[in-house]
Amino acid sequence: MGTEENKATASSHPDKVKFGQLAAYGAGGIIPIALFNIAGILVGLMGNISLGLSAFWLGLILIVPRLWDSFSDPLIGHFSDNTRTRWGRRRPFLLWGGILSAAFFVVIWLIPKGEMVQQWFPTEQGYQIFQLIYILVSLLLFFTAVNLFEIPHGALGMEMSTDSHERTRLFSAKSFVGNLFAMSTPWLFWLANLKVFKGTGGTEMDGMKYVSLIIAALIIPLSFWWFFKLREPKFHIDKPQQKTNFWKDMKLVVSNRNFVFLTLTIFTLAMGFNFVQLLGSYIPIFYVFGGDKLAGATMLGINGTVWAVTGVLAVFPLNWISPKLGKRSTLIIAMLLMIAAQLSKIVCYNPAHPYLIVIPTILLSAGMLFFFTLGSSMVGDICDEDELKTGQRTEGSYYAVFWWFIKLGTALASFVAGALIVVTMFDETQVTKVDKFQGNVDEISTWTKEWNNKLAANKLDAATLQIMQTDALKDAKEYEKLLKKEHDKKFENTFENIPEYTGQRDSMINQNLSSVQNSIKQLSGTTILADSVLAHRQFVPAVLIQTKVDKLSATVLELQAYLKDKSLDKKTKNKEHYNVLANEMTIVQQSLSEIKSNTEFSTLQSSVKTMEGKIVALKKQTPYTLLMMRIVEIGLPVLLSLMSLFFVLRYSLTEKRTKEIKDLLKEKHAAA
Repeated sequence: MGTEENKATASSHPDKVKFGQLAAYGAGGIIPIALFNIAGILVGLMGNISLGLSAFWLGLILIVPRLWDSFSDPLIGHFSDNTRTRWGRRRPFLLWGGILSAAFFVVIWLIPKGEMVQQWFPTEQGYQIFQLIYILVSLLLFFTAVNLFEIPHGALGMEMSTDSHERTRLFSAKSFVGNLFAMSTPWLFWLANLKVFKGTGGTEMDGMKYVSLIIAALIIPLSFWWFFKLREPKFHIDKPQQKTNFWKDMKLVVSNRNFVFLTLTIFTLAMGFNFVQLLGSYIPIFYVFGGDKLAGATMLGINGTVWAVTGVLAVFPLNWISPKLGKRSTLIIAMLLMIAAQLSKIVCYNPAHPYLIVIPTILLSAGMLFFFTLGSSMVGDICDEDELKTGQRTEGSYYAVFWWFIKLGTALASFVAGALIVVTMFDETQVTKVDKFQGNVDEISTWTKEWNNKLAANKLDAATLQIMQTDALKDAKEYEKLLKKEHDKKFENTFENIPEYTGQRDSMINQNLSSVQNSIKQLSGTTILADSVLAHRQFVPAVLIQTKVDKLSATVLELQAYLKDKSLDKKTKNKEHYNVLANEMTIVQQSLSEIKSNTEFSTLQSSVKTMEGKIVALKKQTPYTLLMMRIVEIGLPVLLSLMSLFFVLRYSLTEKRTKEIKDLLKEKHAAA
């Protein structure tokens, strides 16, 4: 790896960055690392398993903002280099970029959804296209705002010190804080799954609406802190610099040999990393925990915490190893750690021992922190070399192109991962239909628990029953409106193997419409007497839960039809898998029949409990899907890491040369 790098030492008098500046700059990693990852990962994951949108189209959507970045990033970098204000070149971008990033992050999760919204569209396909377009527009706005912050922020990190290893400290702080928050991503998924955020019958997409507001409330005050706290120590040198031509700057950047090889190294590895991130969210949920979202989200949250702790500890060996071995050698060590992490997953993805997942997490976290921290720091060294040759400082342009390639790698990885999820035959339709079933069961279960608590506390008086009756009437009227729209709506049966579903569906709509109209009549004209309820404590007045049972009946019919259709489809792999799920639905149907025929409270409780016990089993994916996911998730990052090794070995800016450049620049600035 070269004796020059091993013999080189750090400057004996580095331009130290004060702790307050280091902390403020490091906190800026929350936006380009944390929010960037949260949006990229959770939009794809939740859009697929919560909204039932195609993983392929979601992956394609995620690449569009990166294509837009190919135009916006260099322009932002160029404008930042040529901005002259009383507050400096970079700081105004930090303020407005931070505020806009927070605002548009909230907008992403406000996707119009639900049965009432779905009625606006004549077909299911039209409804999904609308949701995809909303996601695309909101992501374009969000990522543009992130770019307004990140490009000037990264350029500022190269300017805050002339010492090569002080830059590593700055970008270490940025990587540490950014990854600390980025690895909270699984916990955000876990929070979004809590009932306090998603509500009764809601999904994690509903929960993210409120979780995102908490994040925005953190980012906006930080934006003002960054603006007032950070300084641009070299602005007195840059201020008189003549404004440069955009195309001349771009030509200069892409013709720098070391910059090209460094960028290719980051680009190829960024793709592999995003395969780990995207598919790595599916495997704990659907392989290790068999479809249990909450258990999977908890494991992902623990994994994220382990990642963050490792990131804290990894900063110290990075700042010790890099000056001794040189940045390129340390970069190669990081890549070897990442390859070892991927290979260890062959053993550590184990449903019998789920916590083994933390072993590859520790290796991968250390490797990633080393890799991306050093990459950004090395761009600063390249800028010094460029200033010595040209006399111009164009950190914004260099960092813009560098950052765009990282994001392009992210987008390509997301796109290919989305396509591969389709190839693995992951069944998002199955998951979303079971989610809908779970939501209906959850509504009845919540109602039952509330009824039991009131009954046990002797709180079922006339006033309480009147409130419950009013709520039931409101629910029934809303469901009646929905059923009437469904009745008049043109329906296209997508279940090719069970053409009888059209008739079954029409019959169910008519039955439920008649039932809900009868419920409205009873609830409007009858007062449920408290004395009667207390006298028959073992029974629940059927009219109070009839609408919820009707909704559940329609969902069960739809889910049964889907599973039967899959089991009869000639294209389906592992048909026996869907036959097993269809048998599970037989037990669900029996429990539903017991609820309809018997309003005895103990029967209602036991039937609901039986259906709740089938939810996780119904989300289980086929063995073929789970095997293919593991092969792709482990193998592809290894291949891309080996490609990155090939590129980094061609990077030739040594530690010795970096120190020479620094000394020559000091002499030049002193003479000026």
